[in-house]
Amino acid sequence: MSTARGWTLALALLVLAPLTAWASTLNVVTVSGGINPAVADYIMRAIAQSEGEGAEALVIELDTPGGLLSSTKDIVGAILNAQVPVIVFVSPKGAWAASAGTFITLAAHVAAMAPGTSIGAAHPVSLIPTQPGGPKREGEGEKEGSPPPLRDFAGEKIEKFTAAFIESIAEARDRNVEWAVEAVRDSVAITQSEAVEKNVVDLAADDLSHLLELVDGRTVSIGREDVTLATKEASIVRISMSLVGRFFDVMADPQIALLLILAGLLGLYVEFTQPGMVFPGVAGVICLILAGLALQIIPFNWLGLMLILAGLALLVAEIFVTSFGFLFTGGIVCLAAGAYLLFDVPEQSDLVVPFWTVIFPAVLGVAVFAAIVGFGISRALFRPQFAGAEGLIGQTGIVDRTIRKRGRVFVRGDLWTAEADERIRKGEKVKIVEVHDLVVRVARDTDASEKSK
Repeated sequence: MSTARGWTLALALLVLAPLTAWASTLNVVTVSGGINPAVADYIMRAIAQSEGEGAEALVIELDTPGGLLSSTKDIVGAILNAQVPVIVFVSPKGAWAASAGTFITLAAHVAAMAPGTSIGAAHPVSLIPTQPGGPKREGEGEKEGSPPPLRDFAGEKIEKFTAAFIESIAEARDRNVEWAVEAVRDSVAITQSEAVEKNVVDLAADDLSHLLELVDGRTVSIGREDVTLATKEASIVRISMSLVGRFFDVMADPQIALLLILAGLLGLYVEFTQPGMVFPGVAGVICLILAGLALQIIPFNWLGLMLILAGLALLVAEIFVTSFGFLFTGGIVCLAAGAYLLFDVPEQSDLVVPFWTVIFPAVLGVAVFAAIVGFGISRALFRPQFAGAEGLIGQTGIVDRTIRKRGRVFVRGDLWTAEADERIRKGEKVKIVEVHDLVVRVARDTDASEKSK
């Protein structure tokens, strides 16, 4: 009986083994946004998972404006050394693989683009031009005796390194090396049809299912071996980013980091100017902690951060110093300049914060709020005191006990010991002229006496 069961089990394994081998899987990850350490970890984890599962291939659906050079290098290295075919698909329609996305696309075993997509513009961003004064017209030469133009050695170094980096990637994948170098040196960008024509990418596909049909049967090199893709009938498995990865992905957005910094400083500004409110201070500290976490992920410019702090200091100083708005204006200018320079680190990242769509509205909101708070505080500082003993000066009271040099008056719901230079009878109205050691000095209210006549 046991022998029969053994033969049955062996037969079942022989029948099911081909079916199991045939039912291959294809993993898919989606990258939409800047390239940062969280995205790099996401892609590298997906590559390792695909290798461990024996997946047919890994598809990276890519739509990015660029990102950190260090994270791009990690992703490119993981793709070039992957033991599983990696397909980069620039999609959906209207997506782009700009800057860092160009490096990632060129590194893929198979590179594809959807209609309406674009690729390129991989030149490192820099504020310092190579030739001051802009490009020269044809035939325009240097004046005799004039000093040679200043050279941005740091910018040249970055450009040469990135050009060599992308050239090595294009050579490794047998793609258009000349165009890859132009994309770095001249910020060249092309459409999907031009990319296919110039051998920048391998093919164009309408969507993921169309892509899997086109690459089915295609041969790619994995190390020293050639692997034939069988993707047409493969089951698709989407690998999602972990919750921690999503959190760090959001924190690595320079726009989010900038808004957190401004919100945190604004909260502390309100707490310093209006002590005891608690909530603005607590919210400001939380925002600054999150902003500090973001600044640990993405590179930043210390000059920009110092300008932002200087702007806050000038806004606070405006409350206590009469500068007719000069300190306030200087504070807003420092905030705007600091926000613009904060993430300008071209040698490490091409992530920028748009000025008119992000920086200008954010700084304008801070300016309006600070102006409202400052106006309210200045009015309170110069308003006559109405609380406490000093607030009694100028108030009108009624004599409760006839004053013969000293008596008692009733004012603002309280009885006060009063002194006067004349005799004032009970029931008459008096005006407080001085307060000293909880004794009020009063004078007859002449206005009330004239009205009674």
